[in-house]
Amino acid sequence: MAFDISMIKAVYNRYPEAVKKARATLNRPLTLTEKILYSHLHPSARVQEYKRGAAYVDFAPDRVAMQDATAQMALLQFMQAGKIKVAVPSTVHLDHLIQARVGADKDLQEAINTNNEVYNFLESVSRKYGIGFWKPGAGIIHQVVLENYAFPGGMMIGTDSHTVNAGGLGMIAIGVGGADAVDVMAAMPWELLMPKLIGIKLTGRLNGWASPKDIILKVAGILTVKGGTGAVVEYFGEGANNLSCTGKGTICNMGAEIGATTSTFGYDESMARYLEATGRADVAQLANEVKEHLTGDPEVYAEPERYFDQVIEINLDELEPHLNGPFTPDLATPISEMKAKAEAEGWPTELEYGLIGSCTNSSYEDLSRSAAIAKDATAKGIDAKAKLTITPGSEQIRYTIERDGLIDTFSELGASVFANACGPCIGQWARAGAERKEKNSIVHSFNRNFAKRADGNPNTHAFVASPEVTTALAIAGSLTFNPLTDRLVNAQGEEVMLSEPKGEELPAKGFDVEDAGYVAPAEDGSGIEVIVNPSSDRLELLTPFHAWNGEDLTGMPVLIKAHGKCTTDHISMAGPWLKYRGHLDNISNNCLIGAVNAFNKETNTVKNQLTGSYGEVPATARAYKAAGIGSVVFGDENYGEGSSREHAAMEPRHLGVRAVIVKSFARIHETNLKKQGMLALTFVNPSDYDLIQEDDRISILGLADFTPGQPLMLEALHSDGSKDVFPVHHTYNEAQIQWFKAGSALNEIRANQ
Repeated sequence: MAFDISMIKAVYNRYPEAVKKARATLNRPLTLTEKILYSHLHPSARVQEYKRGAAYVDFAPDRVAMQDATAQMALLQFMQAGKIKVAVPSTVHLDHLIQARVGADKDLQEAINTNNEVYNFLESVSRKYGIGFWKPGAGIIHQVVLENYAFPGGMMIGTDSHTVNAGGLGMIAIGVGGADAVDVMAAMPWELLMPKLIGIKLTGRLNGWASPKDIILKVAGILTVKGGTGAVVEYFGEGANNLSCTGKGTICNMGAEIGATTSTFGYDESMARYLEATGRADVAQLANEVKEHLTGDPEVYAEPERYFDQVIEINLDELEPHLNGPFTPDLATPISEMKAKAEAEGWPTELEYGLIGSCTNSSYEDLSRSAAIAKDATAKGIDAKAKLTITPGSEQIRYTIERDGLIDTFSELGASVFANACGPCIGQWARAGAERKEKNSIVHSFNRNFAKRADGNPNTHAFVASPEVTTALAIAGSLTFNPLTDRLVNAQGEEVMLSEPKGEELPAKGFDVEDAGYVAPAEDGSGIEVIVNPSSDRLELLTPFHAWNGEDLTGMPVLIKAHGKCTTDHISMAGPWLKYRGHLDNISNNCLIGAVNAFNKETNTVKNQLTGSYGEVPATARAYKAAGIGSVVFGDENYGEGSSREHAAMEPRHLGVRAVIVKSFARIHETNLKKQGMLALTFVNPSDYDLIQEDDRISILGLADFTPGQPLMLEALHSDGSKDVFPVHHTYNEAQIQWFKAGSALNEIRANQ
């Protein structure tokens, strides 16, 4: 039987009436997204038509999921909330702190040795507060959620941007910061800007080398990294019904790379098959009873232009495999065009690594199709010219593919198997030689490929592809190889072609596992003590941020004016810094060290306005804080793109930054800044970004009248005595303004206990 089956029954029991009310209120047919959202309105929210992209709405998600790197800060905050148990089913997954270095067993044991203090903390907090706990090695949070917790028509939030993966099972699953998770775990309403709707109609059927990954790679090329911001992407059509459930998950997973709030698919037979295969036939039976409510109304899909804000159509019969990158996941290139493009751009064409797996592409179907290519190459006498690695998404996947001989097939090709964890996908890869920073190319089936993301080398050109294409290119050792048309020379000097991949949607013998890695919480956690050593450099109890003093913010120096792409990786790097995710002061030493300073085009070098000398960003911020001076950060377009990590908001707040002012924000980061009591503002006129000078003193005026919809004023006093004054926009509602005044959303929760 499935986890939390009584909760799922309750959700489905309220669906018919909730959908009926919503349809009557809106007086029109409903999209799937609308059905899920209106069925999950918080009891305090009225059933009314909420304007997309304008109205903030309170929701009541069904569950919360947290990965170990973000769970530390989320649970440290939850401990401050004064609750004795989480209000909704919640889980913690230990997947981010395992570094890929040698191989699965050794890397896992090294992680346990290194992170024992953090692991013990997370387990004790989980047992105390009623949270399900998944041990290191159990798998990547999103794969484990898909296998155990996701259900059609449900709503969940998770402290990781790729929580959206659960859309593959028909959920509205949204990545958030830890403070949002605290709201839901503490039985508070969870607030979201009513999303716009993008409909993607899929026709035809995938064939040959094309895979679900190629759908989202193409979509990323169409919408770019910010084209989905503030929107839910809803896939539909015969092409959607022809995809596997895990293929749908892959597409939803990478929806985070277009900035989408989330992505989802309507309930269909592939989802029922997957639920049954993963031991949840009871959920499939319940879903079948209300299946008409678990997809969009027929009228919506018949005339999508009437119901979606944007509609895109993709013919899967014609879809070609894609390679996206380097350095951004939306630079989409059909594989037939890669050779010419790589030569024109001067990209290194010799591939050093091919990496498959991760939360995006580690399903049985993915790995069986890749294994078929590996087996075909071995049979034809072809050795892999690049190193090939496999990262299983869960222990259930790993155990099953080992049982079915797939790991042996990969091993015959010389591939290495890493632990069931995030590994190279999030920078947890101890790649030999990366410190030399040599120009090179790799290809992987992960989701992101920002500079330095995988191995810390800014000169690694990382390309995103399907597991099948990644495997083929690793065998060929060349970025320009096209398996659809090109031949390889085997050990006998013969020219051969790789056969088209053939795999299985689900294992014929069923899934199997000896120890999935789950630890249930204590029935009564009142006697469990959570201990944080005051001298620890890994964990630190939080001190509440100070409330607003009621005055305008004046005379603040510019900490940094970030130039170009500034993702959460630039603001708070992962990799070796992951070990400090539970210690706010220590991890703040990486604050904005990856951002490019617009005034000198260097990283981690900014002018200290107190001394006139240049220094590191965190040290400069600490100097201002010690002097009792707040500071300001300026940024470019889509600031805060990428991971959900709230450390990118908490670190500047901890170091005395009072406002972040940019041309535009990525959704999650803007919310995270608000939650931590900061001012997240945007230029009314983007060209005003150019007016900000290095020696400016910044004032933000009008805070006494801080109200929704009313711009604030920014005064930039230049060193020559002149000044520019212009309006800056904000999206704060009344509740969010209270967060600012209280010093943080958590302060507001605690005050209302």
